[in-house]
Amino acid sequence: MQARCKTARRTHMTDKLTGQARSAALASLSGWTEVPGRDAIQKSFKFADFNQAWGFMTRVALAAEKADHHPEWSNVYNRVEIVLSTHDAGGLSEKDIALAKVIDSAA
Repeated sequence: MQARCKTARRTHMTDKLTGQARSAALASLSGWTEVPGRDAIQKSFKFADFNQAWGFMTRVALAAEKADHHPEWSNVYNRVEIVLSTHDAGGLSEKDIALAKVIDSAA
């Protein structure tokens, strides 16, 4: 079951990225790849131990809550897997690109 963000306010940030805008947005990210079969991006993070992975997830959770845009993610020991897609847009949006950049800065 996919959860929706609490507010469904549509802005230019929640419009689905297509064409040249999508290509440019993806080119601005390092290490993020497209998810096969979905209009989403993903990235894997590896840390020294569980505490560092959990601290990273805490920083990301605070930023995601502030942005009202939440990742799909999983954690196993020192690894964190993250998938970003905007459910209200039906795919990748500027909100995902912005959150990916915040996530990278938190790593």
